[in-house]
Amino acid sequence: MSISLSNRVQSIKPSPTLAVTTRARELRESGKDVIGLGAGEPDFDTPQHIKDAGIKAIQDGFTKYTAVD
Repeated sequence: MSISLSNRVQSIKPSPTLAVTTRARELRESGKDVIGLGAGEPDFDTPQHIKDAGIKAIQDGFTKYTAVD
């Protein structure tokens, strides 16, 4: 089965953030001392007071983007 992608999909460029993350990993694997400042996940859970504030904001209807002015 052959899959055909639209021109628009084919024109999507890779994420620069993921490229930086990949390069940092490659350098680290080659023995370089690298501090990765790209994409990543924290190694700790979200503190409870932040979770509670997020839940309250949703329940209070704060579910839209803020004004840009």
